[in-house]
Amino acid sequence: MWTRQTPFAPPGSKLDLEAGRAFTPRFDASGLIPVIAQDAENGEVLMLAYMNAEALARTIQTGEAWYWSRSRAAFWRKGETSGHTQSVVSISTDCDQDAILLKVRQIGPACHTNRRSCFYRTVELNEGSGVSLLFTDASSR
Repeated sequence: MWTRQTPFAPPGSKLDLEAGRAFTPRFDASGLIPVIAQDAENGEVLMLAYMNAEALARTIQTGEAWYWSRSRAAFWRKGETSGHTQSVVSISTDCDQDAILLKVRQIGPACHTNRRSCFYRTVELNEGSGVSLLFTDASSR
């Protein structure tokens, strides 16, 4: 959602969004945009979080990952309390500018569970008995 307080121009036409050079992120009705943090070295997906316009602007200005906590309704700089920081290497957006990909240098675990990635389980299909979660992270075995 764009407001006069955001540092980004409002989204333009579909053609502008998909083929233009202007960065005009499309925030949802709550003013948020999903963000995937990916390890810049090996491509591992580390986490998914959300940013509002100010968190995205702070990230761009500081080179450190800032997010919006939906549960606490507050800003948080990744690693502010844990020391497990994310230094931003690059910022990309998808074709219609409604999702962000951060390539980061992760210091320490990315997940609040102290795992390297928040994606430490896969969905296992069990014939006849539905699905279950299979732990794929070495610290979960």
